[in-house]
Amino acid sequence: MGPEEFRRHGREVIDWIADYYQRLESLPVLSRVAPGEVRAGLPAEPPAAGQGFDGVLADLDSVILPGLTHWQHPSFFAFFPASATGPSILGDLLASGLGVQGMLWATSPAATELETLMLDWLAQLLDLPAGFRSESAGGGVIQHSASDAALVALVAALHRASAGATETDGVGAGRFSVYTSAQTHSSVEKACRIAGIGTAALRKLDVDPATLAARPAHLAKLLAADVAAGRTPALVVASVGATGTGALDPVAELAELAHRYGAWLHVDAAWAGVAAVCEELRWINAGVERADSYCTNPHKWLLTNFDCTAFWVADRAALIGALSILPEYLRNAATESGEVFDYRDWQVPLGRRFRALKLWTVLRWYGADGLQAHIRGHVALAQEFASWVAADNRFELLAPHPLALVTFASREGDQATRELLQAVNASGEAYLTHTLVDGRFAIRMAIGSVLTERRHVEAAWKAITSRAAQPGQGGNSVRVG
Repeated sequence: MGPEEFRRHGREVIDWIADYYQRLESLPVLSRVAPGEVRAGLPAEPPAAGQGFDGVLADLDSVILPGLTHWQHPSFFAFFPASATGPSILGDLLASGLGVQGMLWATSPAATELETLMLDWLAQLLDLPAGFRSESAGGGVIQHSASDAALVALVAALHRASAGATETDGVGAGRFSVYTSAQTHSSVEKACRIAGIGTAALRKLDVDPATLAARPAHLAKLLAADVAAGRTPALVVASVGATGTGALDPVAELAELAHRYGAWLHVDAAWAGVAAVCEELRWINAGVERADSYCTNPHKWLLTNFDCTAFWVADRAALIGALSILPEYLRNAATESGEVFDYRDWQVPLGRRFRALKLWTVLRWYGADGLQAHIRGHVALAQEFASWVAADNRFELLAPHPLALVTFASREGDQATRELLQAVNASGEAYLTHTLVDGRFAIRMAIGSVLTERRHVEAAWKAITSRAAQPGQGGNSVRVG
């Protein structure tokens, strides 16, 4: 594909994407294809000869599009948001066009230095501790996801807890323990498996029934018991905005206990952390200054395309010590000088894309004011939605909702809640997901799509209330609009 062909087809692709966003609201949120339907719509064998790009766009419309669940749809309220915006898409396109492999500073100095600056910018916007900035002993890096952040935090914690012995002797069964709330994302358990200490090393903390936050007293009990049994506490994970309910753990108290026993304290603020761009929401940072590492995802709620997880450490030496291997073919003068960051030493894979470009385009396009308006708008919509739930005697709120996640259930029980969720999702009018709260089946309403307006939240509430079971003694549906 020569430059002129690329120019012509590139314009067609940009037009297709722009048209997609214009028609997005008319599409059902959740894909309705049956298993195997997409594959059956495409040839079983690869083409023997090259084909024109027009056919790709045609198949995209007729086969691929019906098989998509539309994460950018304004009525997508499931999981957590997965941002995609014009500035970020263009930044990603530039990164793809440049084709940089930024594993070392030497392989593209601008890729490394822009990433370092963007993590410093973001730390400043979120009012994170100065110790996370690059000019300190710490620093930031872009990971693929919060799951990667949890894994590298665990590997660094094991390295520190073992004084580096894990790199030569392995982790050994039954030597280390990891602690986290029962509300914490499953990535922590997966990290334990990948790191080789196994699921048996994971300790789940009880939660406060009112706040659903981890109970420090239970952590203290588990830490003492493990030490008495000859195990080494390696990592404590505190959640700031847990996936199921948005629960906020007491970071400072968990950190005090973790450090008392020599464990690493990692804060997983994947979804909620970016809310700290708003001064009035920076209370969510309480205790973060005592963390050894911290992550939040601009690709969830801060207008940046996946993948882009911001991960900071207070002391980069443990992270680099755990992950750095320097074969001869990677040696170079800049690395040997010790004056540069080589981000290959801050992550699991060697190779890395120029992901800082899309974060750069987003921060420059929106500025602090635009980012704050985005977050504040969604928080306000969630509070309004929660007020509608509270005013309708068919439903009850099951968790605090200070940000943009509302967790609720039918008062008629789990079966009624489950059937309601299935009916709303099957309608194509909205897409929501579920969780368990103290054993109860609950619906999650996560507001965060870039395109969501109040009318979409109203429409979702109408879809819910029109299908909800009536209480035994009758009920009055709250009116909106």
